[in-house]
Amino acid sequence: MPTGVAIRDPRQQLFDAAERILLRDGPNALTSRAVTTEAGFAKGVLHRHFADFDAFLAELVEDRIARIEHQAAALRDSAGTGTVAGNLTAALTDLFGSVAVAIVALIISRDKLRARLRQATPATPATPATPATPATPATPARLRQATRSGVPLLAEATVMIASYLTIERDLGRITADAEVDALAPMLIGTAHLLFAGRDGTPPEPGAVAKVVTAAIASVVPEPSP
Repeated sequence: MPTGVAIRDPRQQLFDAAERILLRDGPNALTSRAVTTEAGFAKGVLHRHFADFDAFLAELVEDRIARIEHQAAALRDSAGTGTVAGNLTAALTDLFGSVAVAIVALIISRDKLRARLRQATPATPATPATPATPATPATPARLRQATRSGVPLLAEATVMIASYLTIERDLGRITADAEVDALAPMLIGTAHLLFAGRDGTPPEPGAVAKVVTAAIASVVPEPSP
């Protein structure tokens, strides 16, 4: 191989291959043979890097969850800028306009995978506020532990939205009595329904903005005259 050419991580190549299969053929087509064939590897390569196929699938989902954690940080950083509806619309479009919908379908279709993911990460409590240090938002692991009957990945997405709304409430951009713990799952559930079952064709941007605006209308203060 020529010098200076980076060798891609085989694990990441296997994840990428699995995501392509999910987007193209759905969760039922996802097998170890299909993944290695899609990646251009010999069939034994997957088992050299993962204990078994279930372990591979769990790490695939955790890899996607890690991306959500990066998206959550970006969304929190947007608090106080733009509009609340605009920030939420962009975040939900970014979240579900990718392979996330297919990953959710995979999790729902495999009971053992769902159970494994719920037990994979221990709860991590939020850091309490002190006079010198503001409270940090609850982590995705904490939310998943608290909602053990929920769907992994959607739980992390929900805490992403809830953490953002909490900051906006503290900034006074949504009402002080806003029930962020109720708003967040409603927004995630509605957005997921908008994006799911569309054969890879996302909804119009205006459709996402419309449902977001309607969902938060009661908690966004009226602009001053």
